[in-house]
Amino acid sequence: MRTIAVILIVLGIVMILFRGFNLQTEKKVVDIGPVEVNKKENHWVGWPVYAGGVAIVAGVVILVAGRKQNA
Repeated sequence: MRTIAVILIVLGIVMILFRGFNLQTEKKVVDIGPVEVNKKENHWVGWPVYAGGVAIVAGVVILVAGRKQNA
């Protein structure tokens, strides 16, 4: 459980620092024999800032609960 808690805390910090990322896809527009026209599209994949905070809090709760259980 300690590993999961640490991963959640680190993931939460990363989610707060980086609010998302761009994903580029290529879409085929025209395909006529040997002629092919493609279009590149950018898509923003983002998450709210509070999601990182929730992940950090969940990691801390799991970490504290695991320590109390072992004691």
